[in-house]
Amino acid sequence: MYNLIGKLVLLFLILSVVVSSLSLYASRVSLTRKVCLSGFFAKVLDFFFLPLKYFFCKFSDPRKLDRWMVSLKNSAHRSDFKKTTKRHMFVPHCMRALDCPAYATKYGIQCKSCGKCVMDKLKKDAKEYGYEFYIVTGSSFVKNILNDRYADGVLVIACDYEINKGMRSLAGTGIVTYGIPMLNDGCYNTGVDYKAVTETLEMFA
Repeated sequence: MYNLIGKLVLLFLILSVVVSSLSLYASRVSLTRKVCLSGFFAKVLDFFFLPLKYFFCKFSDPRKLDRWMVSLKNSAHRSDFKKTTKRHMFVPHCMRALDCPAYATKYGIQCKSCGKCVMDKLKKDAKEYGYEFYIVTGSSFVKNILNDRYADGVLVIACDYEINKGMRSLAGTGIVTYGIPMLNDGCYNTGVDYKAVTETLEMFA
């Protein structure tokens, strides 16, 4: 009996390593081209996220894992995101001008369209393409907004870590997520490729 259990555990471990390795490979490939079964591979990586994160922290760069997972999930969510009808756009407050005059409320930073940073353009683009626009300082703001204001699609501009975190937290809620990674992280004086944002908005128009 114990011998059988040991064999089953060993088989499970081998299968886990093989499947998670294939999923990691698929996520890396997704950076440059379309991947078949991207939704399945994304779910595998979510299931094994904690041990994979530990492995990357120990032997590599954990930011790679987040970047690959975001890319894979974008590939998996693309067709479903196109079908959404009520969308929010969330952007991080760290992209604001250092002398930003905006103030904070329950629903994030209220942009005053002063023109000192890219937020003014993003706000106008969001309105043009039918998104509700929010500048947030943390995940608690996102939860408050989604609790009070319905959306079936969420477009997130953030670092790969925050995008992946948000995608994982919203998995299974019926809200389809899509992410646009920033050019740099660090929660200070960050930026985004504005062309990538406009191309994404056009793709889902």
